[in-house]
Amino acid sequence: MPPDRDAEIARRLRAGFDAFNRGAFDEAAAMMHPDVEYVGVGDQAPIAGRDALRAWMEPNAWASQAIEPLETTVAGRKVLMRVRTTARGAGSGIEMEAETWLALTVDDDLLVTRFQTYFIHEEEDARREAGVGNP
Repeated sequence: MPPDRDAEIARRLRAGFDAFNRGAFDEAAAMMHPDVEYVGVGDQAPIAGRDALRAWMEPNAWASQAIEPLETTVAGRKVLMRVRTTARGAGSGIEMEAETWLALTVDDDLLVTRFQTYFIHEEEDARREAGVGNP
């Protein structure tokens, strides 16, 4: 894919995270394909479909949550992102911060069709899923 397309993919993803961070969940979900699949860390069941993912975005245990892209590598239709997530517990007020990897796939319309979160120590697996070699 041309470099300008790579830049557009990265820009759109950053805009989607910005929307999520502002609580504009409909706007964030609009960057997803209707049949998107999200795979979380650990043994979480995958979330299938834009509507289900949009519902999952709603705060529940977390009063606030934000995802900050730290590093983005685009490789054709695949994207590898290192992100920092911060959140504050709704009842406890406890604060959490974690870095993770995201491996994403986009379609011709630059909609996310699949993405998976990996723990920071699973970098090799995230890179393999995103088709991006070691740095």
